[in-house]
Amino acid sequence: MRSPLLVLLSLLLEARSDVTGAEVERKPNFVLMMVDDLGIGDIGCYGNDTIRTPNIDRLASEGVKLTQHIAAAPLCTPSRAAFMTGRYALRSGMGSTGRVQVLLFLGGSGGLPPSETTFAKRLQQQGYTTSLVGKWHLGVNCEHRGDHCHHPNQHGFSYFYGLPFTLFNACVPGQGSDVLEDLQHTLQNLTMLLGLGLFTLVCAHLCDLLDVSLWLLVALCFLTILATAVWYIPFELLPTWNCIIMRNQEVIEQPMTVETLPQRLLGEAQNFIKRNVDRPFLLFFSLAHIHTPLFKTPAFAGKSRHGRYGDNLEEVDWLIGKMTETVDSLGLANNTLMYFTSDHGGYLEDADSLIGQKGGWNGIYKGGKAMGGWEGGIRVPGIFRWPGRLAAGRVVDEPTSLMDLYPTLKYLAKDTQPDRQLDGYNLMPLLEGKVERSEHEFMFHYCGIYLNAVRWHPTGSDSVFKVHFFTPNFSPPGAGGCYDSKVCMCHGEHVTHHNPPLLYDLFHDPSESRPLTPDIEPRYAEILEQTAKAAERHRNTLANKPDDAHSHSNTDAHAVESQMMWDKILWRPWLQPCCGTFPFCGCKEDTRHI
Repeated sequence: MRSPLLVLLSLLLEARSDVTGAEVERKPNFVLMMVDDLGIGDIGCYGNDTIRTPNIDRLASEGVKLTQHIAAAPLCTPSRAAFMTGRYALRSGMGSTGRVQVLLFLGGSGGLPPSETTFAKRLQQQGYTTSLVGKWHLGVNCEHRGDHCHHPNQHGFSYFYGLPFTLFNACVPGQGSDVLEDLQHTLQNLTMLLGLGLFTLVCAHLCDLLDVSLWLLVALCFLTILATAVWYIPFELLPTWNCIIMRNQEVIEQPMTVETLPQRLLGEAQNFIKRNVDRPFLLFFSLAHIHTPLFKTPAFAGKSRHGRYGDNLEEVDWLIGKMTETVDSLGLANNTLMYFTSDHGGYLEDADSLIGQKGGWNGIYKGGKAMGGWEGGIRVPGIFRWPGRLAAGRVVDEPTSLMDLYPTLKYLAKDTQPDRQLDGYNLMPLLEGKVERSEHEFMFHYCGIYLNAVRWHPTGSDSVFKVHFFTPNFSPPGAGGCYDSKVCMCHGEHVTHHNPPLLYDLFHDPSESRPLTPDIEPRYAEILEQTAKAAERHRNTLANKPDDAHSHSNTDAHAVESQMMWDKILWRPWLQPCCGTFPFCGCKEDTRHI
């Protein structure tokens, strides 16, 4: 007969075994942190020695740093669509054909299609609590205000707090506007001409200098009022229309108070983690930094060696530090994969005489934001930290992609259900050192819907070749960016096509400064042949198939409707999110607790 003491000991051991088993079986948490417009050369662990980023550097020293981590597009909307879905933006209709390359109005109907699948939606189906705190920029409504067909809640995020659009200049008085400025000026001038013409005719009629029909004056008056409305309502009221904060599907601040935004986003992200300590969660912390307008937070103002941009970056580092501190203090570190990146490279053309450079530094890499396939616009920081699972201080030089997050999260969440075609690969074997080679033998770089460049990492070689089919025309001539137009474009006279393509070996020439020729590269013909074949195989997987680099898309029966056409981009009052009664939208969040 067993003694009571032995029975009690046996029960305790069984209980502990059950708890340990539950801990082993518990799915990992995910904290994904993405900065907006951050240059890879701005971070200490990527070579910067003048801006202080100790918290981001700590993530790298305690985890795995990727040195060839690539965004699928050099601009916000298509890059984030690809990140969310694990697929090139063209597959979800989020690639542009003309000058408008990102969503411009919350009152437009374009956005990430409801039929698309995000990693948040997949994890939600696996029992995860999911949250997006911060920037979305992938649309809100489709047909009427409140249908929320593109909203984060419809794409797998159980909780959303933040900016359904993005932070941009009009959100801060005195910073001007960065939305279709030339169109604004044209409409404004047209309104003034119509008003002046109407005034002249009225004066001439009253002075008996000219016999003018009353109906003509009424028609001109109506036309002037209409022209004024077309210019004034969408553009002059942009802070009200675009600069808003939502909690789930409710507008809680319109227009938003920018000064307190960083603290509010941080608080929401931390509180979400604290609320979900006991269950698996996914948090996508999508920072409003470091997109313009730059913040002027007193605690960081004037503290860096690089003006307001440096101040903002050091504030970003502090925010990342607070997120890491939250995870660690709750005892979640060993069961939480933390990830840090940027949606694309730094914005080189943004500067003024008062603030100086407002955009980032892309290190040794050529180009930047909105510059197609040049490395400076698509090579971004990529840091994974998971104590106990990933070796500290590991560096991976293989090509990887932001699109790899989707299949990686699926794998770790034990999601084995069938999926549509993905362009990313599970990163865990590479991060854990179980394999040495990336599965990305070829990577495709888009500028809008146009295939801009192809990267090839041949088997058994350290070389990473990249061919550019066309490149943006920098302005003024000889400059390193599109300073005249403020942003590079992908079509028509804005680009130069190359036949044969420009060819670089990124392993030996990461700054893309020395094009290869048949005289100096023995594999020259083979490289062009292999990349051309890869591009054709890739093209055959697309529902939306551009005929060539000059064309718009020629789609088959299964094509996805383009979300980046003018009829979906432009502002429509019946789609505008609003707190209050439209058009008298306005409300403020209670921030006294911050």
